[in-house]
Amino acid sequence: MNVVFMGTPDFAVPSLKALIDSGYNVCAVFTQPDKPKGRGMKLTPSPVKEYALTKNIPVYQPQSLKKETGTVTPLIQSFNPDFIVVTAYGKILPPEILKIPKYGCINVHGSLLPKYRGAAPIQWTVINGDEYGGVTTMLMSEGMDEGDMLLKKAVKVDENETSAEYYDRLGPIGALLLIDTLKGISDGTVNPIPQNGDEATYAPMLSRDMSPTDFNNPARWVYSRINGLSTYPCASCILNGKRLKLYRAAIISEDGEKGMPGEIIDPKTFTVACKSGSVRILELQAEGGRRMKAEDYLRGNPVEKGSILLMG
Repeated sequence: MNVVFMGTPDFAVPSLKALIDSGYNVCAVFTQPDKPKGRGMKLTPSPVKEYALTKNIPVYQPQSLKKETGTVTPLIQSFNPDFIVVTAYGKILPPEILKIPKYGCINVHGSLLPKYRGAAPIQWTVINGDEYGGVTTMLMSEGMDEGDMLLKKAVKVDENETSAEYYDRLGPIGALLLIDTLKGISDGTVNPIPQNGDEATYAPMLSRDMSPTDFNNPARWVYSRINGLSTYPCASCILNGKRLKLYRAAIISEDGEKGMPGEIIDPKTFTVACKSGSVRILELQAEGGRRMKAEDYLRGNPVEKGSILLMG
C-alpha cells in the first residue's frame, strides 16, 4: 500500500520506521522546513527528515500547505496514496489534501481523545497530574483533533517522570498502534468512533510565561508543574537573586509543612515547602551552568535552611 507520511519531531520517527519495517511503500515524507538551532543558528533538519533521507525517501518541506495547495495537492495526488499518515507534523491539512487518500488521513495523537485536543497533549497530561495518558489514532477531519477515533492505548505516567520522558515513551507505542490501525482499516476490523465533543478538553501550546514557579500552591501542583514543563519551557525560580531552572521534582509530603511557601526546609536534600506539603528538587540548572542532579549542585553551591525560592 502507498503511504505519504507527514511528521517532524523525534516523536514521529518511530511511526515512520514502523511503516517501512511493516512493508508499506512510503512514497514521500513531508516535514517542517529546516530551522536554525544552537549558538551558531545553523539550519538543522528535523529528526523525521534525517531518518527519511537514510532510507532514500523523497522529502518535501513546504512553508504552508494552505498557501501552496496549488502545487502540493497535485504532488500528493501523483503518489496515489492509500493513506496519509500524520504524526506531530505541526501544520493543518487543508480539505483538498484530506480528500486525497483512498482510506483517509490517519493521525497519531498523544492523548486519549477527546481529552487534550491541541498542540501539547503529552505535556498537559503531566502538568495536570493525570495518572494516565496515552495515544489515539484517528481519522482526520477539518476540525482540530475532532476526527473519529480508531484505536486507543492508555499508558500510565510513572512516578517523577517528566513530560520529555513520557513523550519519548509514547512515540514507539504510537507507532505500534498505527500499524494495528492501518491493518484494521484494510481488513475492516477497525471502525471509526465519533468523539463526544462535550468531553473535549484542550492542550494549548506552552510558553515561557508559564515558567515562573509559584510555591504558594499545593505540593502536588508544584510537582506536576515542574515535571510537566521539562524540558521546555522549563519551570524556574529565583534563589539569592539568581535564576534556577527546575527539571524534575518529587513529592515529599502533601500535608502542612513548617515553612513559608518556597522556603528551603531541608538544605541537604533541597526540600522546599509549598502552600501545603513539600517537594524535593531532583534536577536543576543554575544560571550560566549545565543541567545536573540537585545533589551535585549542592556540593558546590550549598544553600541555607530558610532560604526562599521566589517566582522568576
